Amino acid sequence: MATLVPPAPEQKSKEDEKVDYFNLPCPIPYEEIHREALMSLKPELFEGMRFDFTKGLNQKFSLSHSVFMGPTEVPSQSSETIKIPTAHYEFGANYIDPKLMLFGRVLTDGRLNARVKCDLTENLIMKANAQLTNEPHMSHGMVNFDYKGRDYRTQFQLGNGALFGASYIQSVTPHLSLGGEVFWAGQHRKSGIGYAARYNTDKMVATGQVASTGMVALGYVQKVSEKVSLASDFMYNYMSREVTASFGYDYILRQCRLRGKIDSNGVVAAFLEERLNMGLNFILSAELDHKKKDYKFGFGLTVGE
Repeated sequence: MATLVPPAPEQKSKEDEKVDYFNLPCPIPYEEIHREALMSLKPELFEGMRFDFTKGLNQKFSLSHSVFMGPTEVPSQSSETIKIPTAHYEFGANYIDPKLMLFGRVLTDGRLNARVKCDLTENLIMKANAQLTNEPHMSHGMVNFDYKGRDYRTQFQLGNGALFGASYIQSVTPHLSLGGEVFWAGQHRKSGIGYAARYNTDKMVATGQVASTGMVALGYVQKVSEKVSLASDFMYNYMSREVTASFGYDYILRQCRLRGKIDSNGVVAAFLEERLNMGLNFILSAELDHKKKDYKFGFGLTVGE
């Protein structure tokens, strides 16, 4: 009688996938290497009441109205924070086209903000932003040219005050990109150079950045699931010997998004965006600084898309 021997499991000899170094992905811009950590750890916190209304006139043009009422911090020599009540209204106009975006804002205190994004070619993008104000020497403007190559990006910056900057970032593997930057501020007679690295997969993002100004920045974001992400960062300034570390979370539910953080200075913050209905969002903001005994709470409504 023949003995039945179960077939041996097939041993698949998987060869290591060869990396095609001539077909690497294009990295994100140098200035955005920490964007995942910033989205979780630095939401737009505010104190007071905020109301935003956006009305679309057609598919490309829309108008916006914003009202804000809340305290403004005033610098003081004492350790206590001095706040004065303020309120302002902001009128905005937006033009959004696949190759051209225009944003303008006018505030009741006389400030004018403008932003432009224009796709000059398929690989070259021009960005510009400016702020005009009644206060002397406070108006500024900057123009960026961002060139997107097959596996690299380079950017040039020009700003008032004889500000010049350039950055370059290159993909060296499918997950790792390295870059550097230089800048010159002619008005202040200061220059600097910096380096950065970014490693990302489907589940995590790790970044590191150093600069000759004494700044060291490290960031890490772990994607726990499709809805939950955990983030942490570490900031160190060699010149001032200041160190800050923070840990945060980003929780996306069906109709709301909750973000929060706690840092080594004892500051706890949370930011909630709740979708009440189509085109209607409710916002809650809170920041507690136990060390300075400074507590900030805010709520707002956003109407329109």
